[in-house]
Amino acid sequence: MKIITPYERKVFYYETDKMNVVHHSNYIRMFEEARIDFLEKAGMPFEDIEKFGVMVPVLSAECHYISPLVFDEKFAVYQKIEKFNGVRLEISYRIVSRDSGKLCAVGKTSHCFTDMNMKPIRTKGKYPEIYSVFNKYTGYETED
Repeated sequence: MKIITPYERKVFYYETDKMNVVHHSNYIRMFEEARIDFLEKAGMPFEDIEKFGVMVPVLSAECHYISPLVFDEKFAVYQKIEKFNGVRLEISYRIVSRDSGKLCAVGKTSHCFTDMNMKPIRTKGKYPEIYSVFNKYTGYETED
């Protein structure tokens, strides 16, 4: 199994509010950016999943804010596939400041796999290439 590093970048100015902290809605976007990055590093980018005619919609998202990020602060998003059964998927996230080392936010998203008509599908039998990537990294957290 490949070691997959966390997703990292700096906070952009447009992500902050009048108090100079990241607006709460942007943490969910950071989760999405990290998910896309994770799949690319795992060898199954979203474009490839969609070429199979498969979508991975978000069913729910939650975020708990602990310590705010500010403009230009470096951060990392650690993620872990908590649950995967071939039909549903749950991913947890930890956002950590690279500047202070503080834990800034934790959260999770849940997803399902569907065809292009939004009909749920089982990936194990029909799309083993997709299934194997998610199954391989279930329980594995991104590492430094």
